[in-house]
Amino acid sequence: MAVKIRLKRMGAKKAPFYRIVVADSRFPRDGRFIEEIGYYDPLKEPAVIKIDEARAAEWLNKGAQLTDTVKALFNKAGITKNAASEGQ
Repeated sequence: MAVKIRLKRMGAKKAPFYRIVVADSRFPRDGRFIEEIGYYDPLKEPAVIKIDEARAAEWLNKGAQLTDTVKALFNKAGITKNAASEGQ
């Protein structure tokens, strides 16, 4: 099973809100997921990014892959893949 940490789009039309979820890569973007580990609200000024670092580190240690967008969000939030995998 290929597990990815990716975004799940929520919110109304033209008012997106995203949840950061751990999901099997075979499921659709807004479909079934394993666990929600944070959220991202791009409409607030500045954009709000909330990530449970401990859970993210745990999933990265288990071999979950970050999508490009989530990798950028982790960098903006100050979470690096190495720091997350060390459990900081």
